[in-house]
Amino acid sequence: MGKRGPAPRRESVEWSPSLAHAVGLLTTDGNLSPDGRHIDFTSKDIVLIETFKKCLNLTNRIAIKIGGFGTIAHHIQFGDVVLYQWLLDIGLMPNKSKTIGALSIPDEFFFDFLRGHLDGDGTIIKYSDPVYPNAQRLYVSFISASLAHVEWIQTRVRVLSELNGYIQNGSRVFKLAYAKHESIQLLRLLYLTPNVPCLRRKREIAEEFL
Repeated sequence: MGKRGPAPRRESVEWSPSLAHAVGLLTTDGNLSPDGRHIDFTSKDIVLIETFKKCLNLTNRIAIKIGGFGTIAHHIQFGDVVLYQWLLDIGLMPNKSKTIGALSIPDEFFFDFLRGHLDGDGTIIKYSDPVYPNAQRLYVSFISASLAHVEWIQTRVRVLSELNGYIQNGSRVFKLAYAKHESIQLLRLLYLTPNVPCLRRKREIAEEFL
């Protein structure tokens, strides 16, 4: 188990691009403990954990978590009653994977949130078109076990950018995907400036389209 550090001396929570990015990460790979205090973020990618730490100005150490079949991941766990309650207020909850729906994200910070969602459980895929070898295909996708959640993302993106996307039903998850022309427009909203918090390896895939 990771070290449960002392709760940060936080009196209130205010939206910012970094906080919105962290909320996106928590939505995909985070967990709120039933104790009403502790927050955990787990990922196989330690760089993603470091990004999460930086977004929330955490000093807690990153620990190793052993999963089923001996899988190894990294995680950080910390106590923060004020942030925990704030996360509940915007729509996160313990054991949220299949039940999460709409979240209360201000329009101004929605694409910062969505970039965190992309870094956590989303994908940016590009490859040569099998029919037209000199052309590339590009897909940006967001994944969730909750249909209500991906429908909410699709609606918010459509309202804020007029991009539609389409939802695919998998065996255990739902995927909201955007094809090339919509993906390019969406990536330019997600990476609006060079210094936004992000997982570098995903941004590098996107950079030629920005």
